[in-house]
Amino acid sequence: MALPVQITFRDVPHSDAIAALVERRVAKLSTFYDRIVRCHVVLEMPHRHQRQGKRFHVRVDVAVPGKELVVSKSSDDDRADLYALVDTALADTERVVEDHARLRQVDTKAHHRPPHAKVARVFHDRGYGFLEADDGHEVYFHENSVIGGRFGELHPGAKVRYAEEDGDKGPQASTVHVVTTH
Repeated sequence: MALPVQITFRDVPHSDAIAALVERRVAKLSTFYDRIVRCHVVLEMPHRHQRQGKRFHVRVDVAVPGKELVVSKSSDDDRADLYALVDTALADTERVVEDHARLRQVDTKAHHRPPHAKVARVFHDRGYGFLEADDGHEVYFHENSVIGGRFGELHPGAKVRYAEEDGDKGPQASTVHVVTTH
């Protein structure tokens, strides 16, 4: 589904080439973040009273759930090229949307519940054991991976949080946090 875009030409003559540029660049925004609700691009010449040259202003409003992302660009001199200014504003918009997506991804990961398991078997004399993950697969762990030196407290049925990685012989826990020992 195409991203809805509204283009407003304010005191600037309509240009099919600029409208096509806006539509093409805005369609690309959804590759950075797929939850964009709408996009409104305003192209204007705010200083119509000037007799020499043209100064342009481009404002891009991108609505995402719970937030409005705004990029605003103005030309610096009277010889400004509106096409180039629109292109620059939309490139900046891509970066803003990409940054927003990255921050949302970090927020989501921060609220992600780490995997939990229970101790299936523990061999205190050998310094290792096995966890039974919530989905039923077994994960090897070594006494050195148990945080806080609590390896001796572990017994079958104890609840833990862990970080899993690929080991030489299958899944292994790089860290094990004891939740309950009962």
